[in-house]
Amino acid sequence: MPVLVMKFGGTSVGDLDRIRNAAEKVRREVERGHDVIVVVSAMSGKTNELVGWVEQTSPLFDAREYDAVVSSGENVTAGLMALTLQEMDVPARSWQGWQVPLKTTSAHSAARIEEIPRANIDQKFAEGMRVAVVAGFQGISPEGRITTLGRGGSDTTAVAFAAAFDAVRCDIYTDVDGVYTTDPRIEDKARKLDRIAFEEMLELASLGAKVLQTRSVELAMRYKVKLRVLSSFEDTDDNSGTLVCAEEDIVEQNVVSGVAYSRDEAKMTLISVADRPGIAAAIFGPLSRAGVNVDMIVQNISEEGRTDMTFSCPVNQVARAADAMEKAKAAGEINFHGLVADTDVAKVSVVGIGMRSHAGVAARMFDALAAEGINIKVITTSEIKISVLIDRKYMELAVQALHDAFGLDKAA
Repeated sequence: MPVLVMKFGGTSVGDLDRIRNAAEKVRREVERGHDVIVVVSAMSGKTNELVGWVEQTSPLFDAREYDAVVSSGENVTAGLMALTLQEMDVPARSWQGWQVPLKTTSAHSAARIEEIPRANIDQKFAEGMRVAVVAGFQGISPEGRITTLGRGGSDTTAVAFAAAFDAVRCDIYTDVDGVYTTDPRIEDKARKLDRIAFEEMLELASLGAKVLQTRSVELAMRYKVKLRVLSSFEDTDDNSGTLVCAEEDIVEQNVVSGVAYSRDEAKMTLISVADRPGIAAAIFGPLSRAGVNVDMIVQNISEEGRTDMTFSCPVNQVARAADAMEKAKAAGEINFHGLVADTDVAKVSVVGIGMRSHAGVAARMFDALAAEGINIKVITTSEIKISVLIDRKYMELAVQALHDAFGLDKAA
């Protein structure tokens, strides 16, 4: 029978009533003729509780034991979902990562999936099992230890299973009914998209949209897995939610598909750095080794052999970035006259595959921000996105202005 993957996030399985609601959706898909692989997250709030317990017990914790503890939330949900389906007379069985086995690297708390052998689950489907309830977010290392895939990893688990089992689709059930042109909490004219291209969803996810984990979209794009985002709290049909698909599957498209934002940004500037070959590597090498996620980078015009280098990073990595730069300076790797951090900025971005074939997007974006008196601190672009850093207090105003400027409340 065709395989359908259904993933339920923490809010969708937050208590026994919600698990029953999710199980009812699974039962309907079984009745429609699918073998179903259900991927579940931990019940809402449980992972945070488990992480808190680990940190209270051992501030400098062993990452292997951290994974053993925090992965247990998904195990509970998987077992409860399988029991609920059995009570509905649906042949179901729960599967932990090691039982599949979902093989990963050894990078505890940030493992990457290497292989999902089909044999064990295929055998149980052949024996009459109709639903495999898989604990998301977890796998097993080459050493035989439990690993986890990082926060939001259940999305990645679901897409990986869809790819491995040639699923007809991967449905991601969450607390929203699809992907919107921007956050409806900020812009009440935000519109749900019927379809969005993989590339656009990847950009939106990486720029702050919380609907899908970035790695899950990367996997879906690589293996051409059709993703559908839809609400677990509404009645759904084949036209519900938002389909994330290949660009060629979208007939009409606005130039800009969405506006994304990230509040937790910081702008850091190294003042008066020696302008010489290799200076960028000398700066960003230590930052990389320190685990700082650098995003936007701007180098000023050189004067008398000196220049300023500006970059953005998450606000909670400012101290780590400053420490890495001071250590590099003390080691003689770089020389600068000062380091200035601005932790009161936000990143706002417009995204759309239509930018490839339409000129004037940047001008329209900058005009809209200028009309609201919003100053731009840093600009970065790619083929399908333009991002700016602005003062955080103007973030919501900027999102609303750009949403209006590009007419995102109207379909193409």
